[in-house]
Amino acid sequence: MQASVLTLVRGRGAHLRNLMKSLAAQGERPAELVIAWMQEAAEPDLPDPGCPVRHVFVPGEPMPLAAARNRAAEAAGGDLLVFLDVDCIASPSLVGSYREAALGREGLFLGEVLYLPAGAVGPHLDFTALDAAGRAHPSKPPIPQAGVRRERQAGELWGLSFALTARAWGALGGMDEAFTGYGGEETDFAARVASAGLPLFWTAGARAYHQHHPVHVPPLHHFDHILRNAALFRERHGRWCMDYWLGQFARAGFIEWSEREEAIRLKRRPGPAEIAAALQPGETLFS
Repeated sequence: MQASVLTLVRGRGAHLRNLMKSLAAQGERPAELVIAWMQEAAEPDLPDPGCPVRHVFVPGEPMPLAAARNRAAEAAGGDLLVFLDVDCIASPSLVGSYREAALGREGLFLGEVLYLPAGAVGPHLDFTALDAAGRAHPSKPPIPQAGVRRERQAGELWGLSFALTARAWGALGGMDEAFTGYGGEETDFAARVASAGLPLFWTAGARAYHQHHPVHVPPLHHFDHILRNAALFRERHGRWCMDYWLGQFARAGFIEWSEREEAIRLKRRPGPAEIAAALQPGETLFS
């Protein structure tokens, strides 16, 4: 089984370079790296990831996240698709652990992600230091010490790090490109994974490290995208997604909404000063 690592990029050049360095340090290197560029040109002077690199360009505004994942998967030649967010650094065992898990079973495989504070990544990757600095997301369950553990809730899927066979991806139809901009496309994909009966597994050894970037709480800089994609998800599935953020928007007086409502009523959009005030200090790791 050959593994293709897929990542999506707009900006984040320094983060991408660290991701590529981490692929060169893999115990089992991937067959290739596929970069879906959501920008006009590739970043210059990229490091050698220790494997061939394919480049695909995916135009669109707002950010075409679902389409970029689909174009990357279409370009990939591997039997196993490893989706790794551009903000992530792969631990040396990530590719090998996903591959080993997928050899024995069909499923969607999830890896642990540790969040790093600002300044945690130096010019040379020190995985022992990253292990010490990283913090697990408080909403995520513990990862098995060995092998895999079945996850019954498909909603645990997160786009930072997951893997599945190209065959399973094709059977699911990829991600729904009606979702554009931030939010919703991964939750929609998870709902279709559940409907298809494809099992999810937490995977030992597939650790990644999330490189720090500023976060907004609530994410007012994605306000319009979240409202649009939440409404589209409800139209598709008869329930709301991103309800945590919708609740924050409602409490702040931007919308009228509750889980029982069939629609969101816009009261007002956040202004530039409110968006700026939502930006958190550098020590904040989670949105």
